Amino acid sequence: MSEAAEKIATSRGAERSAKSLTPERIAKVLARAGVASRRDAERMIGEGRVKLDGVVVTTPATKVTPEQVITVDGRVVEGARPSSLWRYHKPAGQITTHRDPEGRRTVFEALPKEIGRVISIGRLDFSSEGLLLLTNDGALARSLELPSTGWIRRYRVRVYGRPDPAQLAALKDGITIAGVRYGPIEAAIDSAKRDNVWLTVALSEGKNREVRRVLEHLGLKVNRLIRTAYGPFQLGKLERGMIERVPPKVMREQLGKRLPSKGGAADARRRRAA
Repeated sequence: MSEAAEKIATSRGAERSAKSLTPERIAKVLARAGVASRRDAERMIGEGRVKLDGVVVTTPATKVTPEQVITVDGRVVEGARPSSLWRYHKPAGQITTHRDPEGRRTVFEALPKEIGRVISIGRLDFSSEGLLLLTNDGALARSLELPSTGWIRRYRVRVYGRPDPAQLAALKDGITIAGVRYGPIEAAIDSAKRDNVWLTVALSEGKNREVRRVLEHLGLKVNRLIRTAYGPFQLGKLERGMIERVPPKVMREQLGKRLPSKGGAADARRRRAA
């Protein structure tokens, strides 16, 4: 290696090393380690359950370095796990939350224990079914939920009523309902049998209960809603209640730069915890 090339390599190595030692907010570190979402991590900190080098953390803005040891409820956080993604065929009758005050069965209670703690990318309401993406990486979940990704959510929707094709076509320009603005929606009649009609619906924004609220505004009663795709990921032939991990190669191909870096500080922290 030439002297110039050696200097460049040394400089780049120093930059990577410095980057790996950059302090990070503790709530972000906990989310990347799969302990909890960033919001739940902030709540755990507020409850006094998180310690840094044996001292109770009082604010989620606390910065940590690889040399420091984090514990939650007395257990050492061993560092970030590799980002993973799962496709889950959510049945109707499950709620997409970790805790439900009404005691309804949650998605996460239905998952195999060996998967560990995961969070959902977006949600499906209690009565909806179909594709739900799950991940162990809070940063990845937030990235994929943003409308700026441009990812299309696709649904098959069965409604009771008689849809007006002109009204459905007009949804492509968006619609405002009770002061809430919904972005462009593609909706078309797929099949009809008397007053029971199947629609195909596609949108990229995904506000809370958006499909139901828009169709009900048009006088249609939704009696079944199935999400068939979220961006490049399809429900396909995945059976109801089943879960399947997305292969790492497919993740890299489909997500590219959206995958958060898992090296550096996380690896150092894991070595320290060991």
